[in-house]
Amino acid sequence: MENTTTPAVTPSSVGIRYGVLLGIVSIIFSLLLFMTNSDQSPLRWAGLLISVAAIWLAHGYFKKHNGGFMSFGQGLTIGLVMSVVSGVLSSIFSYIYMTFIDPSYMERLMEKTRTEMEAKGTMSDEQIDQAMSMMNKFSGGPMTLVFGILGALIIGLLISLIVSAITKHNRPEFE
Repeated sequence: MENTTTPAVTPSSVGIRYGVLLGIVSIIFSLLLFMTNSDQSPLRWAGLLISVAAIWLAHGYFKKHNGGFMSFGQGLTIGLVMSVVSGVLSSIFSYIYMTFIDPSYMERLMEKTRTEMEAKGTMSDEQIDQAMSMMNKFSGGPMTLVFGILGALIIGLLISLIVSAITKHNRPEFE
């Protein structure tokens, strides 16, 4: 007789599914911030809340399809896979936006950063020039992709550690 039961979802499959969804939501959120020139305002931190909510929902989906159980490791795997997938999508969007849609974006950001550094008055002109030179080297082209993915992975790890500790529900040992 054939086995017709469907296998339980895996942490990777849930991570990919919700990572794509989080990536799409992050792209829309970033586009709104770029279009309203709010990308350097405190509003950008709302993106963290979006990530927390997405990981929480992914954990709920996983538990729903696995008898209500999810280990800490499974939750962490879901969050990390989600972070990588959404980080790749968001970074590609940012690269396309800054390279083709609004090439002057980085120049405006650099000028704003220089103005803020000068206003603080804690650095000399030479130190500001050196900091701006370093920022210019690491903020353009493919480095946008690399740092975007690494940043998403690190932030995703931190969020996943916290959310997984809260949402885990281990299967009883003697079941």
